[in-house]
Amino acid sequence: MTGLFSLSGKVALVTGGNGGIGLGIAKGLAASGASIVVAARDGRKTRRAVSELQSMGASALGVEVDVSDAASVARMVRAALDDLGRVDVLVNNAGTTVRKAPQDYTLDEWKLVVDVNLTGSYLCAREVYPVMAAAGGGKIINIGSMTSIFGSDWVAPYSASKGGVVQMTKSLAVAWAADNIQVNAILPGWVHTDLTAAISTGNPDRYRFITSRIPQGRWAEPDELAGTAVFLASPASDYVTGSSIPVDGGYSVF
Repeated sequence: MTGLFSLSGKVALVTGGNGGIGLGIAKGLAASGASIVVAARDGRKTRRAVSELQSMGASALGVEVDVSDAASVARMVRAALDDLGRVDVLVNNAGTTVRKAPQDYTLDEWKLVVDVNLTGSYLCAREVYPVMAAAGGGKIINIGSMTSIFGSDWVAPYSASKGGVVQMTKSLAVAWAADNIQVNAILPGWVHTDLTAAISTGNPDRYRFITSRIPQGRWAEPDELAGTAVFLASPASDYVTGSSIPVDGGYSVF
């Protein structure tokens, strides 16, 4: 049974892997035996994340990337191949948001969120596809959101982009099944990260309301996404594709 979840000899590329959910997932994959490529924009945070992974005994590489730029994505994958020789798992975690009423967004703000969250995930998946297909298969894990399922009054472009991530996941799963590439999504609920930190301090009423809607009565910590990611990255999920798995403390069923 243990071998079902082993990632020994595998290389996992985690975008936005230098903090929050991405780093939590990267640590979980490393603990299961994977070598990790941490791909992100902030070089200082990336170096710190790589050091943390190496302190666990993992092989880890840091790469700078702007996932919304096709040329940057191509360089990221090439760096992973040059250094580690393969990419078996892609975790599309890089993301951003802008919080305001829908009518108040500028077009540039809308484009920023969609370009990073949705187009960026597509560009990364497209770039690793020939690598995985040539190797006989692979795993792509897209990070969606509760807003993939529910509407939201203050993050319209984020909701739109994360809804798109779920539909893209289904489409890629169908298109690449013949190449033995499984494509799935994780839909995190409310997680304590840098991206959500301002809610508890700047909008405590909303924070309390959100918490009251979570059956488990608390927000998640980033490492609580790791188990689902290990499952989707491992042989245990070889017959699972096109699925979106909520990891939300019951938020989506309450």
